[in-house]
Amino acid sequence: MRGLRIGSAFGIPVRLNWTFLIVLPLFAVFIAWDIAELVVVINQTFGATMNPNQLTDGTLPWVLGLASALGLFGGVLLHEFGHSLVALRYGYEIDSITLWLLGGVASFTEFPEDWRHELVIAIAGPIVSVLLGVGSYVAFTSLPSSVDAARFVFGYLAILNIVLAAFNLLPGFPMDGGRILRALLARNQPHAKATQQAAAVGKVFAFGLGLFGLFTNLFLIVLAFFIYIAASGEAQQTTIKAAFEDITVSDVMTSEENLKTVSEETTISDLLARMFTERHIGYPVLRNGNLVGIVTLDDAGAVEEAERDAYRVEDVMSTDLHTITPDADAMTAFQQMQQNDVGRLPVVNEAGDLVGIISRTDMMRAFNVIQSGGPPQTLGQPTSGPGLQ
Repeated sequence: MRGLRIGSAFGIPVRLNWTFLIVLPLFAVFIAWDIAELVVVINQTFGATMNPNQLTDGTLPWVLGLASALGLFGGVLLHEFGHSLVALRYGYEIDSITLWLLGGVASFTEFPEDWRHELVIAIAGPIVSVLLGVGSYVAFTSLPSSVDAARFVFGYLAILNIVLAAFNLLPGFPMDGGRILRALLARNQPHAKATQQAAAVGKVFAFGLGLFGLFTNLFLIVLAFFIYIAASGEAQQTTIKAAFEDITVSDVMTSEENLKTVSEETTISDLLARMFTERHIGYPVLRNGNLVGIVTLDDAGAVEEAERDAYRVEDVMSTDLHTITPDADAMTAFQQMQQNDVGRLPVVNEAGDLVGIISRTDMMRAFNVIQSGGPPQTLGQPTSGPGLQ
């Protein structure tokens, strides 16, 4: 998840997604509007006697709304640090923590497959939220009634952090409760199968949450949608990772002898003609046998039809190349294509020579072969459209 970096802690970058800049003021406004009702809830929950009339004068509700919203998202950030610091202790790398529309997310470079590690990492976040709730309650009870404004903020955060912990423990994979469920399921079966089962439970949970949101809060519908999409996506990613275990790029790629390339002097008209007859939509570009770029159908299509004889491949090709070595894991290639939003990666050896190319088409063909029980040694054989469709 992309976002603006605002700092780092423990070597973990902290980012703000643009959606956070929308939801933060909305939360502050909603809290400000409901100050009187929230005071009643806090009084009833903790047996307090705060006077709501003293907290609804002038601009005070807006100040309290903003302070409470900032405190809530601060708690969300610490919740994610709870996950992340435990993961770091186990040796996992954290790409970043991002605050966004639905709270926070810690982006792991690689999710743990050891069920014990995942169990401890998943439960660490809710534990932090509970501790924050308890700490806020202690502050609420310790402060004198003369500072009811501060007591309101701490009382609100005491309730919300406990609610956050409880909600996250529900089995809505990939929420914390869903990850705990997957960890427990993975004790006696393969990680990929446990993921499929946890994802199925998560989808049912998301469906139920969406129905509940129809009658209560539209925000829950949005949350249900993202839970469903995230559960589906992670289940698919885990299935693909399991399929490509012990498979290298050289097993999957279109090798050099079957590779179609173009020179940088090729006109866009000739390139499009080759794309039509050879049924490829991307080509490595060579200069004196050396790789200098990649040109795709999108690059060529951006040139006006009347100018395609005048423009050459060198005018439109991408020179910002993302490459991979033939001995790299196939899953690494898949992740690199996703991260860089490219459809293919040139494969180069240690000397920097082009020895093949691996595309999403190659990956899907290999995945289908593996899923059907085909042996890995068949994956490198040429097809009618080798890897560049």
